[in-house]
Amino acid sequence: MPSSEAPPEFLSSVKLKYVRLGYQYLANHMATVLLVPVMVGFLLEALKQDPAELVSLWRALGISAVQILSTFFVLVLVGTAYFMSRPRPVYLVDFACFRPASNCRVPFATFLEHARLMPFFDEKSVRFQVRILERSGLGEETCLPPANHYIPPRASLEAARAEAELVIFSAVDELIAKTGVKPKDIDILVVNCSLFCPTPSLSAMVVNKYKLRSNILSFNLSGMGCSAGLISIDLARDLLQAHPNSYALVISTEIITPNYYAGNERAMLLPNCLFRMGAAALLLSNCRRDRGRAKYRLLHVVRSHKGADDRAYRCVFEEEDRDGNSGINLSKDLMAIAGEALKTNITTVGPLVLPVTEQLRFLASLVARRLMGASRPGWRPYIPDFKRAFEHFCIHAGGRAVIDELQRSLGLSAANVEASRMALHRFGNTSSSSLWYELGYIEAKGRMRRGDRVWMIGFGSGFKCNSAVWRCLRSVSTPVDGPWTDCIHRYPVDIPEVVKLL
Repeated sequence: MPSSEAPPEFLSSVKLKYVRLGYQYLANHMATVLLVPVMVGFLLEALKQDPAELVSLWRALGISAVQILSTFFVLVLVGTAYFMSRPRPVYLVDFACFRPASNCRVPFATFLEHARLMPFFDEKSVRFQVRILERSGLGEETCLPPANHYIPPRASLEAARAEAELVIFSAVDELIAKTGVKPKDIDILVVNCSLFCPTPSLSAMVVNKYKLRSNILSFNLSGMGCSAGLISIDLARDLLQAHPNSYALVISTEIITPNYYAGNERAMLLPNCLFRMGAAALLLSNCRRDRGRAKYRLLHVVRSHKGADDRAYRCVFEEEDRDGNSGINLSKDLMAIAGEALKTNITTVGPLVLPVTEQLRFLASLVARRLMGASRPGWRPYIPDFKRAFEHFCIHAGGRAVIDELQRSLGLSAANVEASRMALHRFGNTSSSSLWYELGYIEAKGRMRRGDRVWMIGFGSGFKCNSAVWRCLRSVSTPVDGPWTDCIHRYPVDIPEVVKLL
């Protein structure tokens, strides 16, 4: 996405309150970090001693059997209280992504021909969309819903519902087939879709389709942008902490049909060029018996909201243009605001995931900056090497500019952002579900190994930057189905800076 203002350099203006927030997470578990090694050390030392010496020591201390039993009871009580108060592990059993049919494909030639035939676009708007598409990073196989293939698009409520049923039910059906879970065993349902919010809700639509239980905890999130998928995971995680031995079904999508912009405001034409149809469904569990079959364990979710700032609040804004056409206005300041939100988020994530050496260098950089001043000639803040904390990166495929700037800001290699670029090329910007198409790409390439750590980063209106950290529990074999099955052999592909269309 084009921007007249570059995002801020990471760490050039880091606020220490965000660093402190990250270290508060560590402080909450400090007792475990300090006491467990000490207890293990005492136990190992005791095992080295001769049993006769231990008996002599016990007799010399004059400890009675009643005291031993009392101590044992207290230890059992404390241990039970500790294990009962520990957060329940949250496992990602599996996930599934919607794969569009080939008749929904929108090659560049089709997109441009339709744009010229639309009765409401002037020649300047058509040329502008051509320039955006040339630099977008999208490929020839991205898909739009059937209603958007008409001239003009048929943006009816019925068509929007049809798209929702198609993408959501397809993803959920595949997930059920993969996991073998029965719909009646699902305890929690969270659905997120920003722009299409019918009555009854999309979550009610899922309950009706799969005949879920009457006491299911059902939630429908709307208006929260492309980062809503990670918000849904955070909500599901909190609910799983309160409800033991439960399954949570999380569905992330964006319905394109009713959101085609039929005007000539350039800032509102960008979504027409970038957004495509998609959906993802995932099954979360806090059942310990699922650890053996689950793919990933959720380690952290960190959410950052910049909505208190007026510029951030309005940088992705649904509104009407001068002619009354509704659409999403993407501000020219979007990339700069995204950079600020990213800086806030990763400064909190850093203390949770970075090795000690990276954290020490990071803190030394902050202290030096405070003492010497950031304006000193030659001053360059230390940028933590997040490649030492993660093996895989899933960056929201919001557009080529988003991926470019995050790669630059975080010092990532081309291989680190390959999944994001290829997901954008093959499927376009699928909003909150894009992260799962990226994870699917990594799996389809056979690159996911046991112990690997995955960092998901999403951006959304408001303005929000959210991230989630996962650890792989078992090496994932190359899937025999999924959205990449019929095309993974062609990827990665070379994506030129500009694809000349005219």
